[in-house]
Amino acid sequence: MHQEKALVWFRRDLRDYDHAALASALARADCVYCAFVFDRDILDHLTERCDRRVHFIRESLVELDAALRSRGGGLIVRHGRAIDEIPVLARELGVTSVHANRDYEPAAKQRDATVAACLGESGIAFFRHKDQAIFDGDELLTQSGHPFSVFTPYRNAWLKRLTAADHAELHCEGQLARPPASRLPTLSELGFVESDLEQLGIHPGMSGARRLWEEFRSGRIERYGALRDYPAIKGVSYLSVHLRFGTIPIRALVSGAIASKADSWLNELIWRDFYFMILDHHPQVVHAAFKAEYDAIAWDNWPEGLAAWCAGLTGYPLVDAAMRQLNFSGWMHNRLRMVVASFLCKDLGLDWRLGEQYFATHLNDFDLSANNGGWQWAASSGCDAQPYFRIFNPLTQSEKFDPEGRFIRRYVPELLRVPDKYIHAPWRMGRPDQEALGIVIGRDYPAPIVDHAQARERTLARYAVVKRGS
Repeated sequence: MHQEKALVWFRRDLRDYDHAALASALARADCVYCAFVFDRDILDHLTERCDRRVHFIRESLVELDAALRSRGGGLIVRHGRAIDEIPVLARELGVTSVHANRDYEPAAKQRDATVAACLGESGIAFFRHKDQAIFDGDELLTQSGHPFSVFTPYRNAWLKRLTAADHAELHCEGQLARPPASRLPTLSELGFVESDLEQLGIHPGMSGARRLWEEFRSGRIERYGALRDYPAIKGVSYLSVHLRFGTIPIRALVSGAIASKADSWLNELIWRDFYFMILDHHPQVVHAAFKAEYDAIAWDNWPEGLAAWCAGLTGYPLVDAAMRQLNFSGWMHNRLRMVVASFLCKDLGLDWRLGEQYFATHLNDFDLSANNGGWQWAASSGCDAQPYFRIFNPLTQSEKFDPEGRFIRRYVPELLRVPDKYIHAPWRMGRPDQEALGIVIGRDYPAPIVDHAQARERTLARYAVVKRGS
């Protein structure tokens, strides 16, 4: 009797449950193998040997492999170019189909097209499944049959279409095949070294995701809307890196948000789908403005300004604290991502792509669609972005969202002794007070790199090219 064999190719979906590709393969085939490729087309472009993301992936794979072994299977791990490794492995195993979950990034789509063509030459089918998003492709379109470009109508259509089946758990039941002898490479063998995940309290894998999810769902999800904008308060889920690498399924989070009536948190999950959709339908946003007329803007060439922003030395305490949080931990509070992005583009007059690239290099949870969408939102060049004339004031943002300066003092310890009255604008202290506190502005902490009011006027003039064009 002919035995149907399949291979499941794990990518950014590092779990063995509620997994679309795995569920489909198990439903179709008698014998299912599982594999992961440390893709050199990605890894070889990483510049730092100490990369938390690679470390997170490897540790998550240890747990995934153990979970698959407990079910009679195991993980085949390769280190090479995925476009070569997957077709070769599929032929070696004698499978008739390969299953993977869809990715919406242009490079990933090109990779999958290349793999599909190679597999096709050997008569092997390649199935791509919806798993990262609740809706994708052409499932949500405007009444005129086009992809949405404004979030609110997209959200309304998303909510209107949603049924319980869209976020129901996908059951992964069936026979897993014991793989040929395979060993998970060490970080050293991959060309990397261990990072500080443990010291930062970041726990990879499905167990790490479950721990955060249960803590958030049982104690904070209902208060998310009230607390989410305050970086000194533990108000958010901290699940972003787990969502990025799929150690927790989006369907479980949507179900939990609905059950908890946490509309503001569900809204954030819908934004995630929205940005996936934008990247999928408009791949040009990777290099260009979503609103093409914004590419006419002439940005400043100011390396010193960029360096000060990157290092958290702009003289604006909330901006500096946020950048230092990123540099220290690889994570930044979402409200602060908006603040520092607006500051880069509209106070320093620098191209949003510079900030986007810095975030891409330093964020543990870097996701091209959300990162690009967020930066283009801040630069007013993206879909449904804030109008160009709406410019965040770093002082009022600081006073509103870190009123006592608790977050600032944590990440900018130079300002620890500065009174609340001056914590948001320490340059307003008189020189005698500065001397008495041992925090002289311009010596112990930078003076503001720009005057916000003047920078705002320059930004309005800079964006006038857009106004004229429209």
